[in-house]
Amino acid sequence: MKTYYWDFFGPHAEGTATHFLKHLREFLQRNEVADCTLELWSAGEGHQAARCVAPESAQTVIEKSLRPQRWE
Repeated sequence: MKTYYWDFFGPHAEGTATHFLKHLREFLQRNEVADCTLELWSAGEGHQAARCVAPESAQTVIEKSLRPQRWE
């Protein structure tokens, strides 16, 4: 499993991350990518991230199509 992050900063970070998460969910459904866990995550004030925990079977499509900013 890998955890992918798309980071957003500033006063509208939470709204932007929530909106991105909606589109991420739609992308995964449309491409029949299963078994991913999606959530919002924050490292502190002014930061919000959309986070996707993905099994190995989903990693290639996520990395190539969605280009996450970072992962662990």
